[in-house]
Amino acid sequence: MSDLTFPEEILYHPEHTWVRIGDDNTAVVGITDFAQEQLGEVAFVDLPSTGESFSVGEEFGTVESIKAVSSLYMPISGTITETNEALEDDSSDVNTSPYGDGWMLRITVDENAEKTQLLNAADYSAKLK
Repeated sequence: MSDLTFPEEILYHPEHTWVRIGDDNTAVVGITDFAQEQLGEVAFVDLPSTGESFSVGEEFGTVESIKAVSSLYMPISGTITETNEALEDDSSDVNTSPYGDGWMLRITVDENAEKTQLLNAADYSAKLK
């Protein structure tokens, strides 16, 4: 597990999703390096439609690998503004670049979004040990 990365500028949900919140109340969501490693080679990602809203901890889609199908849980409440359509044709970016090209959603964060479940990189990493 020592070669896994957990960027400092990202917040982590205990269910292995991450959120990078921008200055303009928008955010990007994906799965963590740990999650993609546990899944193995990702074969398919099922994401919601733009305009759908989700609460923190709510299932927003699934990711399929050779090993399993796993639910994806929203790290923060918000409304989907964009999905990473490139993952429909080639989901390998989830494995090779989970915090970059493998992002899954862009959202508008709810004004009063609950952030207490989110962990910083050190706390998330410690939780995995």
